[in-house]
Amino acid sequence: MSLEQFERGARPSRAVRLTFALAILVACAMAQASPSSAATALAPKRIADAGSIVLCSDMTGPPLEFLDPNTNPIGSDIDIGAELAKRFGVKAEWKNIPFKGLIPALLAQQCDAVISQLFDKPERRQAIDMVDYMNSSEAFLVHAGNPKKVQGIEDLSGLKVAVENGTTIQELIEDQNKKFAAAGKKPADVVVYPKDTDALQALQIGEADVYGTTLETGAFYMSKSPQTFEVAGPPFHQILTGIGLRKNDGDMTAAVQKAIDGMKSDGTLLAILKKWNIEGDMIK
Repeated sequence: MSLEQFERGARPSRAVRLTFALAILVACAMAQASPSSAATALAPKRIADAGSIVLCSDMTGPPLEFLDPNTNPIGSDIDIGAELAKRFGVKAEWKNIPFKGLIPALLAQQCDAVISQLFDKPERRQAIDMVDYMNSSEAFLVHAGNPKKVQGIEDLSGLKVAVENGTTIQELIEDQNKKFAAAGKKPADVVVYPKDTDALQALQIGEADVYGTTLETGAFYMSKSPQTFEVAGPPFHQILTGIGLRKNDGDMTAAVQKAIDGMKSDGTLLAILKKWNIEGDMIK
């Protein structure tokens, strides 16, 4: 039957009507099934069967991972985890765990992966696998005006520095203290807190001269309260940052790598970083 006949209101035959109906049903089924099937096929079987992926994170490090006023997880890492779950065809479940306990929790199978601005360091690679997705840097946050004139790690001699337990900045300052000792200088007084927000509060109330953190977190706090805080000196120690996975979980590592590669190639990852004003950390 021609288009002209349709336009004149001619009634198609029963066979033609059945053919059209079947074509529409097939098209609808393909539209509904294809994305879900593709997403589920990417996920490891146990994740697909469970219908969820459990992600561990220390939610005290804005803008990557933190809690909103209603205690809902938000941030760039949270968005990346949600996108990962979406591509797996499952839902994301989050566990908020102090930074020092993240890798032990992963190894104890309390979660399927760690997304928490985890630096890709050789010693971590000995314990877990990692899929890198961005860069990070270190920085020092001080009171506005920088009263102690801190411009770098070499200026911390004799100062009280607040850090979160188990972080790279803690290690860097402790290494610097060895250099101070060798030079006959006073060490930095490193005060270690269980949460990053506790270290920030120590600076805020005057219990510390300096707060050691990542550039991303330091810049976030400065942007929210420029009359209170400033980032002291240039950022330093840029390092790849990745998702942590168990070494005996090769299927999971491969699936996460494929998902992250897809986010990079289709622009989703860059869009997430732009949303949180950290697009400069995109891996080139």
